[in-house]
Amino acid sequence: MLQEYKQHIISQFPFLLESRILIAVSGGLDSMVLLHLLQQLNLNCSVAHCNFHLRGTESDLDEEFIRDYCIQRAIPYYMKSFDTISYADNHKISIQMAARELRYQWFHELEKTHQFKYILTAHHLDDQVETFLINFIRGTGIEGLLGIPEVNDTVIRTLLCFSREQILNFANEQNLNWREDSSNASEKYFRNKLRHQVIPVLKELNPSFLKSFQSTIARLKQSENIVTYYSKKTLDKLIQVNNNQIFINISELKKNEDYTFYLYQWLKEFGFSAWNDIYALVDGQSGKQIFSQTHILLKNRDALILVEKSSSEDDNLFVIENIEEELKFPLKLTLCNDSYIQEQNKSTIFVDADKIEFPLIIRKWREGDVFYPLGMKGSKKVSKFFKDEKISIFDKQKIWILESNKNIVWIIDYRQDDRFKVEQTTQTTLKIEFLK
Repeated sequence: MLQEYKQHIISQFPFLLESRILIAVSGGLDSMVLLHLLQQLNLNCSVAHCNFHLRGTESDLDEEFIRDYCIQRAIPYYMKSFDTISYADNHKISIQMAARELRYQWFHELEKTHQFKYILTAHHLDDQVETFLINFIRGTGIEGLLGIPEVNDTVIRTLLCFSREQILNFANEQNLNWREDSSNASEKYFRNKLRHQVIPVLKELNPSFLKSFQSTIARLKQSENIVTYYSKKTLDKLIQVNNNQIFINISELKKNEDYTFYLYQWLKEFGFSAWNDIYALVDGQSGKQIFSQTHILLKNRDALILVEKSSSEDDNLFVIENIEEELKFPLKLTLCNDSYIQEQNKSTIFVDADKIEFPLIIRKWREGDVFYPLGMKGSKKVSKFFKDEKISIFDKQKIWILESNKNIVWIIDYRQDDRFKVEQTTQTTLKIEFLK
């Protein structure tokens, strides 16, 4: 196996030969074989071990085993303990997911701090089969059926073409020691049920099952590449970007047969999972929203709009104390005295300086806000103004209000308030300019 692994590295991962590598080592069979192989190739490796404290004394003995192994062979190593159960409770996720998040967060911290180029894990072909079956049973697109990627940014899995049987035989040939994880025998875990009950039957039905599986994965990768290429060409025609918002015109989208496929291809990378709700949104009520952890998808008339969730800074107030002050955050706003009125537009207004009281307040609009639109008689709710101007929900969230003594002076970049306009009796004109 050593020669086969060496050729695999040279042909598929030659960049590892001259790189600083961090190896995730649990102490089990797979990771100990990976560590041994990399040592035999004299690669520049360090070890990272996580103690999740999920198996009592057994977890501590794993840590001790790896520490002794690394010290005896002068291998640099890093170890960290985690309160995995508390993390899972606080984040309302499973223990397995908590361990995964904690593990990779720490690996990437080590990668940054110690300038490691790549992180290697010991996932192998049987792990790939298990992941395929899990995704197949739960329902997924082609990318889910592709299972574990060999390369995912800086995380590399160099053992994916080797079976558990090959790895075990090699370990026995080399007289390697490793630790057995008792939780691997428990069938309360979905993955373990597949490992112990389903996959052995598949191998019995087809002795060449793993080889056939590899061929299937290779064909799926080819199919996925073709699908991605042609769906991107279609999406490039449909998608428009404006002010950090991504739009798809629903009428144009629905001209495509199986348009739900294109929605999936568009949105899958933004963390959405409620696909039936997303597909229903196309014919849903305007104003309805669907959320992922990082993004919002909005139905706005005949468009779907995608934006990142706004930060808490949007709720802050900003103050301009006097006419000499220039506001630079969250928007660049300048004030100056002007003896005459130049051309007024949405981004520049002229007001009667005597009607202005400092300090001026910059804030986000609020439900119930009322102003007197320039050129109109009487007041109007800001929300009604937005509706009449056909301003989307997302654009509303970005709009700032200029306020003087609790009165709206300007819906910035949209409409001035009539009460502060320059008149024939005005002695001093104040120019207020929004610099985009």
